[in-house]
Amino acid sequence: MRAWDKLPENIRCSEVLPYYEELRKHRFALSVKRGLDIVTALLLLVILSPVLLIIGLLVLFTSPGGILFCQRRVTAYGRVFQIYKFRTMVKNAERLGSQVTAAGDARITKAGRFLRKVRLDELPQLVNILKGDMTIVGTRPEVEKYVSAYQKEMLATLLLPAGVTSEASIAYKDEEKLLSRTADEKELDAVYINRILPDKMKYNLKYIRHFSLRTDVKLVFKTITAVLKGEET
Repeated sequence: MRAWDKLPENIRCSEVLPYYEELRKHRFALSVKRGLDIVTALLLLVILSPVLLIIGLLVLFTSPGGILFCQRRVTAYGRVFQIYKFRTMVKNAERLGSQVTAAGDARITKAGRFLRKVRLDELPQLVNILKGDMTIVGTRPEVEKYVSAYQKEMLATLLLPAGVTSEASIAYKDEEKLLSRTADEKELDAVYINRILPDKMKYNLKYIRHFSLRTDVKLVFKTITAVLKGEET
């Protein structure tokens, strides 16, 4: 972790300080966490390489556009990075609607709907993990627009790299259904920022307050169980 006086000025506030001090107690565990991330990501990329190839071909031949979806997201210390996913929506989907997705969104392709349900669209993020942009367990990375709406305490989630999975993403497996009740892009954004995001942050901030490698392992298995049950997370 960076020294307190080396953090970006907006993160270096009294609301974030208690979370920073708690994480400082776990510096060794955080180093182990990074090592496990690298080993796990490398092994999975090798083992799942045939699956990655098949999914890539499925995306390529079932709808016009590229194989990967890349988007600017925010990770540790407010750094912006490009997140990688298999494309599950039509080409140029971001120009056609909100940056959050509602249930029944017409932009989602048929293959994409399946990939989202079993979370296979997230597999390219193994590369993000190797690059140090992400970690396996941690706060899901948001786009810059939503990060700019963070309350000061929420900025504590930027003390750690963004995660592939989290308690919040499991708890909000029905997020798209909640958003489906809204009518337009502005309303979607308002519901997400004012209702869903604050509740997600309760889970994310609790994770930081009670950080441990044991919790990470439990969340990995909880995610696998949710995926095997066919739940969207």
